[in-house]
Amino acid sequence: MAILSALVGTALVLTVFWEGFETIVLPRRVTRRYRFTRLFFRSTWRPWSALVRRLVPEKQRETYLSYFGPISLLLLLGIWAGGLILGFALLYQGVGPLASTSLQDSFIADLYLSGTTFFTLGIGDVTPRTNLARVLTVAESGMGFGFLALIIGYLPALNQSFAQREVSISMLDARAGSPPTASEILRRHSHERGMEALRELLHDWEHWSAELLESHLSYPVLAYFRSQHDNQSWLTALTSILDTCAFLMVSLEANCKRQAELTYAIARHAVVDLSLVFHMPPHEPTHNRLPSEELEKLRTELMAAGLTLRLGEEADHELAELRRQYEPYANALATYLRITVPPWGIRAGHADNWQANPWEKRGRPKATPQIPAGEEDDEHF
Repeated sequence: MAILSALVGTALVLTVFWEGFETIVLPRRVTRRYRFTRLFFRSTWRPWSALVRRLVPEKQRETYLSYFGPISLLLLLGIWAGGLILGFALLYQGVGPLASTSLQDSFIADLYLSGTTFFTLGIGDVTPRTNLARVLTVAESGMGFGFLALIIGYLPALNQSFAQREVSISMLDARAGSPPTASEILRRHSHERGMEALRELLHDWEHWSAELLESHLSYPVLAYFRSQHDNQSWLTALTSILDTCAFLMVSLEANCKRQAELTYAIARHAVVDLSLVFHMPPHEPTHNRLPSEELEKLRTELMAAGLTLRLGEEADHELAELRRQYEPYANALATYLRITVPPWGIRAGHADNWQANPWEKRGRPKATPQIPAGEEDDEHF
């Protein structure tokens, strides 16, 4: 039994240590299919999101879904700490009895010594008797220090990556609407020198997509962190940029076509790789996001705004082919993460987040400029 206990304890400590190394330290995607960390997030996210969907009113769902990322991360760190404490307790049981002034010689004493050593309490009422047990206590106390250091270094890095992601999403509000859509991006850049501004915007989002790919492959838990506003998300923004690039590459005669191609490439790379990380096979949306009548309406609005478009069946076919390269992956991620894929266009009079002021709506002093009274949106918070 002592040998079995020592073997199980060694396996548990090494497993937790390797999981922590792959999750926190290793700066690349882990391709191994069976991982405790991945199983933990998938097995907790699905029931959490299902309960929120069933029990929480629609207007409050985003708030409760946003709790999952931080809570699950803290819970995972607690499970790792508990696994290390249990593993060392099994090792203490395997190497021999302990000297105790308050507890009988039992597994409870081993567990108590492991816990006080891991958190470096130094109480001293339970002490190791053998040299090997003493070596284990030193190793565990060092691992306890290392574990706390990982937490201190890991959480700020996650918060920084989250903040960098959200800054560009917030800046997209005035440029693409709330939620961001391809039609609004194109329409709002139809002014003089608008195509140059659009080229710069797509250049910035090429970098944003590359940073998203890097950070979310290394730390997939970031995908569960929700944006500050209910009608914004990283997946919504990414999909709207892909829509814009696809339309530019096919239908719009502009000098930013090459930049659209580059941004499309890295943005599609991000959405495809993230679907692989979460093991979500691509599947087509239940409804066509851009039926022929909506496409004609979009083209009419853009031509009325002064843009020169390429028309015809060939352009329609090329746009459909580009959409098939990313929409199934975006739809799979949206289904899993409970995020709504953005439409191609939004209704007239829809207020952006910077225009929708909850204080003005409650007091009703005056409608926001350019937004008709009664058209303010409730999705600001």
